[in-house]
Amino acid sequence: MSQTPLSYKDAGVDIAAGDALVERIKPLARKTMRAGVLAGIGGFGALFEVPKGYQEPVLVSGTDGVGTKLKLAFDWAMHDTVGIDLVAMSVNDVLVQGAQPLFFLDYFACGKLDVDTAAAVVGGIATGCELSGCALIGGETAEMPGMYPPGEYDLAGFAVGVVEKSAILTGAGVKPGDIVLGLASSGAHSNGYSLVRKCIERAAGNLPAVLDGKPFRQAIMEPTRLYVKNVLAALAAHPAGAGRGIKALAHITGGGLLENIPRVLPPGTAAHLRPGSWPQSELFAWLQRTAAISDQEMNRTFNNGIGMVVVSAAADAGAVAATLRAAGETVYEVGVIAATEGPAAVVLA
Repeated sequence: MSQTPLSYKDAGVDIAAGDALVERIKPLARKTMRAGVLAGIGGFGALFEVPKGYQEPVLVSGTDGVGTKLKLAFDWAMHDTVGIDLVAMSVNDVLVQGAQPLFFLDYFACGKLDVDTAAAVVGGIATGCELSGCALIGGETAEMPGMYPPGEYDLAGFAVGVVEKSAILTGAGVKPGDIVLGLASSGAHSNGYSLVRKCIERAAGNLPAVLDGKPFRQAIMEPTRLYVKNVLAALAAHPAGAGRGIKALAHITGGGLLENIPRVLPPGTAAHLRPGSWPQSELFAWLQRTAAISDQEMNRTFNNGIGMVVVSAAADAGAVAATLRAAGETVYEVGVIAATEGPAAVVLA
């Protein structure tokens, strides 16, 4: 008894749609090309040559996703900025070691491929790469019927950067008296969105129309700020050495200010942050009010307005802040490093 032939498309995988997406991606990726790319989109592997001019180059890698912020992207059909989030979460981490991001690869997985949606997402990834000076040289699109609900997808990515071995930022030179500078965030970035979504559910029917001068949904979905180019310029102008310059950086992600700053401090030191030394945006004020949580919990869940922390020698803090402001960052002096007993910590006082 003969049976009707089954194709891969009958099983839910559309090879033609995948090919169409690759063709849409190629010009986006070309805009991100930089010196060092030997082979990019289209091959089995992407090739990148370690830049010349380094005496002892060290590669630094970082990987991340976008988390449950994607659920809002699905619900609100806002797909064009989550790719920026994806890039930022990795390149900002690589930056913390003092490294310049070189290239980025992404992974996009869905149950049924919608070329327009995927192209919007990858367009955001390409934008993030352009803004951080790294090349989008590869990735993977996986269409897996039955693995994801209709209209949903998942994202992951990783970045590789390079830093001179002698210039790696370890935070080992941080000492009492050093100044803690905070660089303003663009919003909630890509962390705490399980709580953000609960707040939206709780306030359903009474959501604010505008937060911080932006429509509510735009304020919630504002992409993660890319600090790479401005902070690299500051590192070049104020290198660490002999107790001077920028000594440590901390990317404020999951765990907020309270859990991320200690990761770059040596034992026996604590960052004493002054509440009120930076403003709380309307977005974070609304989240705190709606969730009815304490200042402590806000600073342990969200970046709460500070997306990157810079620890500088006191003698250079003013100049470091001026360099960053001239580059376009909003900078606050938020605290000081003090001696403590035991492991590194953050104190809100």
